[in-house]
Amino acid sequence: MTATDSALMDRTGFEAFALSLPGATLVRQWGDASVAKVGGRIFAILSGWGADAGPGLSFKCSELAFAMLPELENVRPAPYLARAQWVQVLPGSPLTSDDLRAYVREAHRLVASRLTHKRRAELGLDALTAAAPHKS
Repeated sequence: MTATDSALMDRTGFEAFALSLPGATLVRQWGDASVAKVGGRIFAILSGWGADAGPGLSFKCSELAFAMLPELENVRPAPYLARAQWVQVLPGSPLTSDDLRAYVREAHRLVASRLTHKRRAELGLDALTAAAPHKS
C-alpha cells in the first residue's frame, strides 16, 4: 500500500489518527487544511497546498529523516515549513500507511518533547517524551 492508498491522505483518516495521539488537538485553518497540534504546536498538516492541488501530508521530522525522505519520489521539503525540517508527502509516494503513521507519530513526539515540562505534565506526555531532550 502506497501513500496514495493511505487513510492518512484522506481528511477523515488523518484527523482520526491525529486525534488518537496523546494530547493532540485538531483545527481547520489556512484554506481548510486539517492541522494537528500538541500543546498548541503543530506537528502535522493535511492540505492541498501547492501547484499540484492534491492532498499533501506534511509533518515535522528528524534531521536524518529530513535529509533522506525528499530523495523518495513524491516527497519534498514542505512548502513554507522546510526550514524547520518538515516534509510533504504527495500521492504516489512509495511510503506505506504504516510508514506514514510512524512518521506522524514521531512528529508528534518531536514536537511534544519541545514543550515545557509543566505543559507536558498537564497533557500527560512525560512518558512519551522521556527519552527526548527536555525544555524546562
